[in-house]
Amino acid sequence: MADKTYDVIIIGAGVVGSMVARFLSRYKLDVLLIEKDSDIGMGASSANTAIIHAGYDPKPGTLKAEMNVVGNQMFDQLAGELNFTFERRGDYVVAIGPEEFGKLEDLRQQGLENGVPGMVILDGADVRRREPNINPEVSGALWATTGGICDPFGVVIAAAENAVVNGVTLMTDTAFQDFIMEGKRIVGIKTNRGDFRSRWVVNSAGLYSDVVMHKAGLRPEFKITPRKGEYYVFDKAEITINNVLFPVPSATSKGILVTTTVHGNTIIGPNALEIDDKEDRSITREGLDEIWQGAINLVPSLSLRYSIAEFAGLRPGGNAPCANPDVKYSKDFIIEIPKEVDGLVNLGGIESPGLSSSPAIAVRVVELLKGAGEKLEEKPDWNPIRRARPRFRDMLPTEQKLLIENDPSYGRIICRCENVTEGEIVAEIHAPIPARTYDAIKRRTWLGTGRCQGGFDTPRVVEILARELGVSPLEISKKGKGSEFLVRPTKDKEAE
Repeated sequence: MADKTYDVIIIGAGVVGSMVARFLSRYKLDVLLIEKDSDIGMGASSANTAIIHAGYDPKPGTLKAEMNVVGNQMFDQLAGELNFTFERRGDYVVAIGPEEFGKLEDLRQQGLENGVPGMVILDGADVRRREPNINPEVSGALWATTGGICDPFGVVIAAAENAVVNGVTLMTDTAFQDFIMEGKRIVGIKTNRGDFRSRWVVNSAGLYSDVVMHKAGLRPEFKITPRKGEYYVFDKAEITINNVLFPVPSATSKGILVTTTVHGNTIIGPNALEIDDKEDRSITREGLDEIWQGAINLVPSLSLRYSIAEFAGLRPGGNAPCANPDVKYSKDFIIEIPKEVDGLVNLGGIESPGLSSSPAIAVRVVELLKGAGEKLEEKPDWNPIRRARPRFRDMLPTEQKLLIENDPSYGRIICRCENVTEGEIVAEIHAPIPARTYDAIKRRTWLGTGRCQGGFDTPRVVEILARELGVSPLEISKKGKGSEFLVRPTKDKEAE
C-alpha cells in the first residue's frame, strides 16, 4: 500500500480521529486513518472518566466551550446511529458546606454564557434524596440535566467501524514519522510502513500532536504536557452510586469525582499530575491516596475493600492561547488550517472535554475543508448506521435462547463476572475492525473487567484467538507485539 495517494490521511485513531474519519466517510473521498498502536483508541481515549460533559466548566468564549456544548447535543443521535451505550443522566456539582454552595451560582452563570441548557441549583435535602450515600454535610448541588455517561471504548470503535464500512482504510501499527513536502505544501507522510501521499493530512495525534505539528514547522512554542489521572474501580455488586458527582472545581481542575458507569461499576478519580513521559501510565501510592481523600469527601461510605482495579490515563493538555483575542486563556483547543503550510488540518491540545467535543470537532474539520475550497460530494450510498453485535448479558432469556439455538457458541460463558460468551468474542475477532489481542477483546466486550480481573477467562480467550486467527497461541498478546502471554509449550503433544 506504500506510495498510494489518498485525498485525506488522518494521523491517530483515538476518539477525535475516528470521529473525523466517520464524518469524512460521508463524502466521495479516499481516506486513510493510521494508528501507531496495535488497535484503535489505545492512547488518551483508552483511560478516562467516560463522561459526556454538559459544558459549564470551560471558559466562555473558547473553542473548548463551544465544541463541548455542540458535541454534547450530538450524542443522542450518534448513539442511535452508531449503537454505542450512552445515558443522559445529568451530573451534579456537589457543594459541601456554605462556602462551596456560594460558588454554584457562578458556575451556573458560566454555563449559561456557554449556552448550556437545563441547569438547576438544588438544596442539600434534594441532593440527599437523590443520592443517599452523599456526604451528609452536602449544602446543595448544581444539577446539569444534559450531562451523560457512555462507553468511551464503544464510541471510538463504533465511529471507526462505521468509517471503515463506508470506505475508509484503517492501518494500525503504522507510526507517523515525517511529512513529505513540496515547498510549503504537504503532499504526504512518511511512516514505518512506507510513504503515503495525500492532498490533505489531519493531525489528530493526541499526546503527540505537538510532535506532528512541529514536523511541519508549526507552533514551535506549543507543547503537550501529559496530565496523569489515576482511578479506582469498584465492584458493581458492592457499591451503588446512581449519578455523576463532581466536587466544586478548582482553578486548575474539575476535581476528583465519584461516578457510576454504563457498566454498573463505581469509579473515583482522577487527580491531575503533570508529567514529561507521554507513555507513563503507572499508578502511584501518593496519587491513589489523593483520589481516595477527594472521593470520601463526597461519599464517605466508600470502602477500599471493594476496589477491584486501579488504572491511570493521560490527558494531552497543551498551552495554546485562545483564538478569541477577547479571552485571555492559554489552555484552549487548536482546530485550524494554518496559513504557514498548505494541506494540513491541525488539531492539538484536545484534552477533557475531548470525548464530549469529538463529534463537533469532526464537523468543524469538514467545515474547514469546505472553506478551503474542497468540493465535498456526498456518497449516495453512505450508511450512517453501525449495527451492534449481540450482547448476551443484556438480552431477555427468550432472546438468549434463540441466539443459542442459532449459534451454540453464545451458550458458552467465557467470562463469568461479566457474562461474556464465546460467540461474542468470535464476533469481535471477525468484526469490521478485527480484535486481535486480549485487550482489544476486552475493550469491545468488557470481559476481564469484573471481580477476577481476567483470572478465569484469559486462557480461554488466548485459545479462541489462536483458533480463529489461525496462529500459534505463542503469538497471542495482551496489547500487541512484546506483550505475548506464552513463551513455550509445557508439553510435547507428539510425545503424549
